[in-house]
Amino acid sequence: MSYPLVCLGNPLLDVQANVTPDYLAKYSLKSNDAILIDDAKTDPRMAIFDDLVAQEGTIFVAGGAAQNTARGAAYELGPNKVAYFGCVGKDKFSEQLLEENQKAGVTSLYLVNEQIGTGKCAALINGVDRSLVTDLGAANHFKPEHLDKHWSVVENAKAFYIGGFHLTVSPEAIVKLGKHAKETGKPFVVNFSAPFIPQFFKDALIQVLPYATHIIANETEAASFAESFYPGGEVKSDDLVGIAKKIISDYNKNATVIFTHGLEPTVVVTSDLSVNEIPVHPLENSKISDSNGAGDAFAGGFVAGLILGESLEKSIDRGQALAKLSLQEVGPSYPKKA
Repeated sequence: MSYPLVCLGNPLLDVQANVTPDYLAKYSLKSNDAILIDDAKTDPRMAIFDDLVAQEGTIFVAGGAAQNTARGAAYELGPNKVAYFGCVGKDKFSEQLLEENQKAGVTSLYLVNEQIGTGKCAALINGVDRSLVTDLGAANHFKPEHLDKHWSVVENAKAFYIGGFHLTVSPEAIVKLGKHAKETGKPFVVNFSAPFIPQFFKDALIQVLPYATHIIANETEAASFAESFYPGGEVKSDDLVGIAKKIISDYNKNATVIFTHGLEPTVVVTSDLSVNEIPVHPLENSKISDSNGAGDAFAGGFVAGLILGESLEKSIDRGQALAKLSLQEVGPSYPKKA
């Protein structure tokens, strides 16, 4: 079967639940903590995931940044239009991921690692605060050979989306898809995803940038790129237009760079170095439920626009509209369609 959009990233099952301050204290957590579990075999906080699965009212979301984007694109395009690659374990958490993706209209083409558990992120909500506990698990173990097993899906795709977090896992897999995209003239969208990617995975990013037709980042990630790639102050970290132009002139003369900037206009610099600023869709603060995943939603709407053959401006507008919807939901989610 063919899928117009193929996404690659690190799949995590997001497990969201309301908890008490006493529950946080039980696991030595604070409000608004963000904890990454180093050793799943010895960390007592691994018990949180079983707690939440058994707890009534727990919400499950197919998470991980690129998977959020895949669901957003499927929200716009409809079912059986988006395929997603990543690595999971063979356990109840991957079964839940498969179920959530199926509901969202995303086809999961997972590599299954039977020795390591599925990656997951617990969002412990206490009032307006949330503490995040993440176990990356199998998400760290994707192999590019898995793409070969589904190469017909790659060949039949019209566009590709890469979550920046996957640069920490398998740059080889990204380059493999990138080479195919370049040879066939297909859009290849790369999202920086987090400030630490250009900071600590500079070499991997340099490998991948030449294949990108579109590069997406927010203003914090753009600043991190400037500080990491131009430490001498050749470009100021708050000069989004200058940073975008440097990316194009130094790393990919055919790319379009898109920098989101919260409520400020989205900055767009195309390969001819022309600049455009596109206002975001306004939303009253009182209607914002959760900003988590809004950037992923923007990317989902944007790549959906590319699949639909829309102009750059229309695709960005579609991304902003989907981000606005996501902001009104809890977690990286989208409203149910009637």
